[in-house]
Amino acid sequence: MVKLTMIARVTDGLPLAEGLDDSRDVPDADYYKQQVKSLFKNLSMGHNEASRMSIESGPYIFHYIIEGRICYLTMCDRSYPKKLAFQYLEDLKTEFERVNGSQIETAARPYAFIKFDTFIQKTKKLYQDTRTQRNVAKLNDELYEVHQIMTRNVQEVLGVGEKLDQVSQMSSRLTSESRIYADKARDLNRQALIRKWAPVAIVIGVVSLLFWAKNKIW
Repeated sequence: MVKLTMIARVTDGLPLAEGLDDSRDVPDADYYKQQVKSLFKNLSMGHNEASRMSIESGPYIFHYIIEGRICYLTMCDRSYPKKLAFQYLEDLKTEFERVNGSQIETAARPYAFIKFDTFIQKTKKLYQDTRTQRNVAKLNDELYEVHQIMTRNVQEVLGVGEKLDQVSQMSSRLTSESRIYADKARDLNRQALIRKWAPVAIVIGVVSLLFWAKNKIW
């Protein structure tokens, strides 16, 4: 059964639409929604290259497709047929592009297309019962195959993103520290030069002053 549906822009992770009454019967719904937001963040940073993927999380599994820099994601029970989940997402993608295609890139606020929930709910009802003639026909459709779509664990996917973030942060920190050390090294070199040549300059100054005074007297 479909439990959660969310649509987001991949370039910046901005959520565009969501099934409003989704996840009401899901314990810890906020926990799974947070995982979805983390997945969107990873996608926006280019951490996952696959345009279609299934990601296991506890008793559920996330399925997503990316098309035209938009990610369509649903969370289902593990027992729900993978083929139906992806055909459900394909239906959402087709309608979302048709209705909102020209406005997607310019959307600036979260859930700018929240009215798309009406279509999400209508489509979700069509896919809820896997035993209907319609859905059985979709399951038997040999032209639509999902066997090659990769399945991964959510901790593995999010862990990769966290590690890359850590590497990026460490690189930035090292770059910043390198600049600091370089500045300190220049300051120390200047101070060393001053200590080395200051006495010489003082001696030269004193000698010059004495020479000038002597000439004045004579």
